[in-house]
Amino acid sequence: MSGSTIKFRVTAGGNLKGQIRVTGDKSISHRSIMLGSLADGVTTIEGFLEGEDNLATLNAFRMLGVEINGPVKGRVEIHGVGIDGLQAPADVIDLGNSGTSMRLLTGLFAAQQFNTTLTGDKSLVTRPMRRVTDPLTKMGASFTTSESDTPPIEIHGSQRMCGIDYDMPVASAQVKSSLLLAGLYANGQTCITEPAPTRDHTERMLKGFGYSVQVAGNKICLLGGGRLTATNIDVPGDISSATFFIVGACIAEGSELTIKHVGINPTRMGVINILRLMGADITVDNEIDVGGEPVADIHIKYAKLHGIDIPESQVPLAIDEFPAIFIAAACAEGTTVLTGAKELRVKESDRIQAMADGLTILGINAEATEDGIIIGGGHIGRGTVNSHGDHRIAMSFAMAGLCADNEIEILDCENVNTSFPGFADLAKQVGLKLTVQNI
Repeated sequence: MSGSTIKFRVTAGGNLKGQIRVTGDKSISHRSIMLGSLADGVTTIEGFLEGEDNLATLNAFRMLGVEINGPVKGRVEIHGVGIDGLQAPADVIDLGNSGTSMRLLTGLFAAQQFNTTLTGDKSLVTRPMRRVTDPLTKMGASFTTSESDTPPIEIHGSQRMCGIDYDMPVASAQVKSSLLLAGLYANGQTCITEPAPTRDHTERMLKGFGYSVQVAGNKICLLGGGRLTATNIDVPGDISSATFFIVGACIAEGSELTIKHVGINPTRMGVINILRLMGADITVDNEIDVGGEPVADIHIKYAKLHGIDIPESQVPLAIDEFPAIFIAAACAEGTTVLTGAKELRVKESDRIQAMADGLTILGINAEATEDGIIIGGGHIGRGTVNSHGDHRIAMSFAMAGLCADNEIEILDCENVNTSFPGFADLAKQVGLKLTVQNI
């Protein structure tokens, strides 16, 4: 569903204080439904993120004949049908706004013995699919897409899939995961070489379900034809969701905030690394291992930030967190430069242009470039910005109100529920002066 009826109004000032736990990790929640459905036995999930994107994945597997109980307060029970047990859906599968569902399921469904058609909302049907469909076609898959290689995508089943050795031209966890899911069904070995590290939840979770995955440096391999065994999954808090609060506490004088039980997978720590380079006071405490994923409490205190040239090595590790990082840059002293992030232009919105436009409206010097942005730190003023239905942009500009000198209004915020249901209430609980209005 495209956002069109909700706006945020943020009164300037305040700070963030207290102790919170954010919603479950979105990436892990998606993958737990997918692999649990393919496993032999019953998989139980605790901490499942009940956002619209994850529910789209859950409903897709119900359409494929998988019995799924819940979610009830984050608990889901999946009666797996086994690697070959999915059934043909009776209708087109609508994935709403979820790009992760679209790209990962394209790989999984390409290897099935039936045809499937995937579609989504007006944002999702503009998202490019060639980075997924090209390597899958090399594996033997067959597709029909729009003339511009965007969804709806018709996936032709009953194809003979063969493993490939694929050098990814662009680092993307979604493309990597799509190929690994297809590789479960392929004859022989599927290997993917990444140009830079990306989130590795798929590899970790496959191992958790008892499937052998070999990782050597930047090369990931698996052999087709194995089985998955049901397991229990405890989903940690999503560091992408925590990021808005981390940035808010970094920029608002007097803030001190603890976020409990957050996933700190090293392939997701780019936001912490970047903010620390900018001078942020962030500590990670009480680290434990939960189901193969490192989890910890994150403690943030206000500190003066300074602009930096963001290392390109950190870009794939923070790709979803950049809208919030741009708010930190706007509040920092000096100039922040991002390069090597062209992928941001093909997310739920063109995040580079949308953030540059919004920051400019608020009085910040922000110049969009082909593969990044240049932001001059300054004073955030009054203005009305459009999130373009992009949940991360909406939540990022909400946090900008903490160091603004006047009110900020953010339009088109309905899709916040796709990734972070309850964001507004949690933000108000720790000190953000946020009002949600239906229009």
